[in-house]
Amino acid sequence: MKRFLLSTAAVACLFAANSPTAQSQDIVDTAVKAGNFKTLVAAVKAAGLVDTLKGAGPFTVFAPTDEAFAKLPAGTVETLLKPENKGQLVSILTYHVLPGSVDARTAFGVSSAVTVNGQAIDIDASLTGLKIDNAKVVATDIKCSNGVIHVIDSVILPATDNIPAAATKAGAFNTLLAAAKAAGLVDALSSDGPLTVFAPTDDAFAKLPAGTVENLLKPENKAQLAAVLKYHVVAGRVFAADAIKAGTAKTLQGQSVTITYGANGVKVDGANVVTPNLETTNGVIHVIDAVILPKKMTAMNARQMIEQAIATGSEKFNSHDHAGCAAVYTGTMQTIMTSMPGTISEHEAKMLSSHMNSCMSTSCMTERSWKLRTALESTYTALAN
Repeated sequence: MKRFLLSTAAVACLFAANSPTAQSQDIVDTAVKAGNFKTLVAAVKAAGLVDTLKGAGPFTVFAPTDEAFAKLPAGTVETLLKPENKGQLVSILTYHVLPGSVDARTAFGVSSAVTVNGQAIDIDASLTGLKIDNAKVVATDIKCSNGVIHVIDSVILPATDNIPAAATKAGAFNTLLAAAKAAGLVDALSSDGPLTVFAPTDDAFAKLPAGTVENLLKPENKAQLAAVLKYHVVAGRVFAADAIKAGTAKTLQGQSVTITYGANGVKVDGANVVTPNLETTNGVIHVIDAVILPKKMTAMNARQMIEQAIATGSEKFNSHDHAGCAAVYTGTMQTIMTSMPGTISEHEAKMLSSHMNSCMSTSCMTERSWKLRTALESTYTALAN
């Protein structure tokens, strides 16, 4: 039998709370009557969550004692109780609440649970008892009329960084962040979301063919870059276990990624998930070891891409920026060949690759521009058939 080490106060709380009278009281009234949750009750009032926690529920609350709040750095509680910090306080308190009534027996059978905050807590069960993140559960199954309370000895804290901030702090996503900025997607990744990002590391981007990243980062290729990045983003907060169960996930680019699980772990379109479930305030990050590319874009999208490239390239050419014109055409051709497999026939793909190699061997930018444009126009015609 698993045993918990309970303090005198916790034992008193447990017996009082499990009395027939206590079980007829809601979570808030039970906490008030227990007497050792004064700080928690004050925080719930300041956060405007009293009516919620007195509602029908049911809820499961991991309730820090007054001693648990006292472990926080000096001044933390006072700062959180200020009206201007209400949003942060709500985030912390809802991180201590699960939807539904989860008893200790059930908690022992899982390794994590999604809180009302949206982020997930880690649950560690062992012979010495139960831990929620780094907090010890010192009393369990205090039944209330609208749920259950488990007493913990420390305040648990959710992630406080959004997706871009978390990626910046990690230090391994410099290329991804630069790409998001160039594509104009930083604000979207900083929004409330929630979003799920399959985030390629700098090493993952380095695996792409030479020059690919540099071409995608050019202003004239912004639309192509945005499409590639959006293929790495899914709406909602999708944790690894749910992603595996679903098998696929529709991306913001419009197409779906395939998620598989095997002996080598989780894969997304063939890229290995090296670190899953990194929590942020507005979603979750899964770190992957390769850049994933849209499986296929429609011929119409490819033709529109070529039309845009020719318009942009012609403007540069007429302004005597022949090198800039060649760069626009080169980037478009590379995107069609590497990011749009299946859009053109195998024969056309070989022809395009041959044209590309021939053009790149031409040092004169004027001649290269004309050759590249001819190749694009030939592809454009083929896509209409």
